[in-house]
Amino acid sequence: MADGKYTMYVSVVHQSINMHQHDSPYEFEVQIPKDYVEIFNHLFDQTNELEFINFLRAHLPYVPYHYDRDNHKIDRRLHKVYALIHEFTDKDSQAFIEDLPFFRQPVTR
Repeated sequence: MADGKYTMYVSVVHQSINMHQHDSPYEFEVQIPKDYVEIFNHLFDQTNELEFINFLRAHLPYVPYHYDRDNHKIDRRLHKVYALIHEFTDKDSQAFIEDLPFFRQPVTR
């Protein structure tokens, strides 16, 4: 812990954040204040709920993906997760995130 920040390990794929490097596979190492763990968990929980709703809705093929509001909500949460990671990670990971096609796009409501 340095400057009130903790080293945490974030997996966007598994939608998890862990304190220990070997608890689960991860993609990013971040240095965050402890309060931010709750923000990551909240975003991951919201995404899981929306994905379940999408699973149920997927059986009704009359709404295309690009018109489905729940898909847009998932995309916004993913964007927020990457923005948080970008803020608290190392330069190499920041460069990787900046190269993602959607990262520089404005977040819409």
